Amino acid sequence: MDEQKSWKLAEIEALERAGAIGHVGTNPIGRYCYDKVTAQGAIVVVEVEVFPMVVERLRRDWKNRRTRKRRWFHVLDAAEHVREGDLAELLRSLAPKPAPRTALGRLFSWFD
Repeated sequence: MDEQKSWKLAEIEALERAGAIGHVGTNPIGRYCYDKVTAQGAIVVVEVEVFPMVVERLRRDWKNRRTRKRRWFHVLDAAEHVREGDLAELLRSLAPKPAPRTALGRLFSWFD
């Protein structure tokens, strides 16, 4: 797998871990790090690149279906459910930002 492009690896991970099939963007939208405990008990720092994906369908049968659950979240709710602080921060940065309120916009909002 080392010689494959990162976005292609992300596509494989999405299929194996969540049964998700779709189109993965070729440019990462962010990165985060976390500490991983190996089978031998050592702790290694892992850097993860995050790629956008448009999910077209979900398989009923996928590789990790017995050890993982799928669940859809709003991006801000997802940030509250992850353990990795850097990933939570990345997810929060992806949330839609409210449109700026201008003086003219405030004036017209009185008529709503």
